[in-house]
Order: sequence, then C-alpha cells, then structure tokens
Amino acid sequence: MGRSPTAVCVGESMAALVPDQAGPLEDVATFHQSIGGAEANVARGLAALGVRAAWVGRVGADGFGRRIIRRLAAEGVDTSAVIVDPSRPTGLYVKEIGVDGSALHYYRAGSAASALGPELLDDQAAGRMFADAALIHVSGITAALSDSALDLLHTIMRRRSPGQLVSFDLNWRPALWHGRDPSVLRSLLNAADIALLGADEAIQVFGTGSPETLRALLPGPATLVIKDDAHLATAIDRTGVTAEPPLAVEVVEPIGAGDAFAAGYLAGTLHGYGQCRRLRLGHLMAAATLVVHGDHGAPPPVQVVDALLASSPGEWGAATVSAAGVHRVDEHQVGVHRVDEREAQ
Repeated sequence: MGRSPTAVCVGESMAALVPDQAGPLEDVATFHQSIGGAEANVARGLAALGVRAAWVGRVGADGFGRRIIRRLAAEGVDTSAVIVDPSRPTGLYVKEIGVDGSALHYYRAGSAASALGPELLDDQAAGRMFADAALIHVSGITAALSDSALDLLHTIMRRRSPGQLVSFDLNWRPALWHGRDPSVLRSLLNAADIALLGADEAIQVFGTGSPETLRALLPGPATLVIKDDAHLATAIDRTGVTAEPPLAVEVVEPIGAGDAFAAGYLAGTLHGYGQCRRLRLGHLMAAATLVVHGDHGAPPPVQVVDALLASSPGEWGAATVSAAGVHRVDEHQVGVHRVDEREAQ
C-alpha cells in the first residue's frame, strides 16, 4: 500500500458541459465535457503544488462518474476511496457563456453525492484516509446537499484525530439553501481549525465582510481567512493579523478562483509557511485559475513560485499574471522580467 494522503478533500464532484460558443443555451449546438466541484478543485490544486491529496465522495455508475475519477487520478489526486453509487446519477452542471460573464445551471438533485453521510467514515478505504490525513478539507456546499451530508460534516468535526486539521470553506451557494437552515454554517465554521470566507459571501450570510467583526462572530478557528477579491486577503490567527494584496491579473474567467486560493493557502499551511507566504501562494493559485477557461489552472513552475513568494512587497505589487505567463519586476535588475514556463524550465 502507498502512503496515506496528507490532505483529504470531501464533497461533491460534478460533470460539466461547457459550450463551444458563447450565447444562450438554446443556440448552442455543441458542448465539451469537463469536471467541477469545489472540494475536487482544491484537491487538484494541492496535488499540483506537491501535496499528497485525495478526493473522497460519491459518483454515479455512469460515464460522467468514470470520467471524474479518471481525470482526477490523472492529475495526481488519490481517488481510491471514491464510492460508486449504482442507483443515483453523478451531478451535472451546464455552463452558459454570456457577454457579461458565465452562468452555471446545476442539475444535482438526487445525485450520488446527496447520499453522503457519516457512514463514509466507517468505509474501510475512506476511514483509513480520514484517520491518517494531516488535513481534512470540507465546505458549505456539502452542508447544503442533504441532512445526511450535513451530519457527515458534524461527525468529521467531532471525530478528527489529535493534531489533525480541518479546514472549512464557506462556499455560499444560496440556491442550495432554499428550504434549509443556513445558520448551521456558523457552528461548522467555528468548529474548524481553518475557516475560509469570501468577504462578499460573508456579507450575505453574516451581514458583514469586516475581518474584525467576523473574528468576533467566529472565535473558534485557530485561523480565519477572509478573501476580499481584488483588494486583500486577511489571515487572523492567535498571534495577530496578516494581510496580503493579490497579484494584478488579466482575468479570463473568475470561476474556480476561490477554490484555487484555498488550495494554495492550505498547501502553504502543510508546507509550514508563515502567514504571508500562505496568503501569497493562495493569491498565486487564484491568479493561475483566473487566466484560463475552466475552474482549475496549473501553477507556474516551481522557480517562479519560489521567487514570487520570496519577493519584496514592491516586487510582489509590480507582478502581473496573464494567459501568457507571469511578468515580474526584479528590483536588482532594470525593467520588467518576463517569466513563463518555457523560460523557467
């Protein structure tokens, strides 16, 4: 047997149909297949940063489910504990590309993932992963899928091993909470070791995006991370407050950037980085996703990542990321130095 994953990400992974042209769905003739899902995206990001990562969830016994497992495994994510449900389908979403951005249409009611429950922890393969992982990552999406999925999250919080970290990303999806009580999110966030929230979604759920006010509402986590899109990411831990601005990015599409940020921040945590580097790695992973179509972008080469994480505030602030690569200013040289994958290899 191989070594247990360092990080286990739990939740729903979905098939995605992406149109081959912009416009209303009724006018689109062809689509191509992709995959999505917040926790799976985090697992992909962690694996891309050299973290041993697993995704644990349920898929249907269908082509969509097989494709998800195959794709995640190809990207270095351990899928050996994924459960294949013979009676429920894999969840699906369809992307609609408009002039002002993309819209996602979800078809997930009664999906295999909605049957997630506490018994997952007693499954032989999954249970071993949960027991041995350094970090378990979950999100508010799973809490909204079903009563049994919510019970799974509460059980994970109660049964985590000594020294094991649990991270919880708010991932507010208002449509999923129709007819359900979102007040449970506060108790789940407070039970986590690391809580991640977007300022915009925190305003919708808690009425505030202020890091200080959110800290008063959520005193439980050892670290609270608030992401304020293009402005700042702030980490509040027991020692104080650390804030880092994002990189300048030529945005192609915003979908998946929050999951990518979580992957970067959590990878930095597992690598033992200080708060500044954790936040920067989160920003860098988000930037890599913002410049691609789809909800997962590969990080720049290791040399580029290391240089950016170690850069001065001035160098960091002058760096830009586009689909062509990373452009950064080296204070020890004159002018702008362009770094892309071809140059760094």
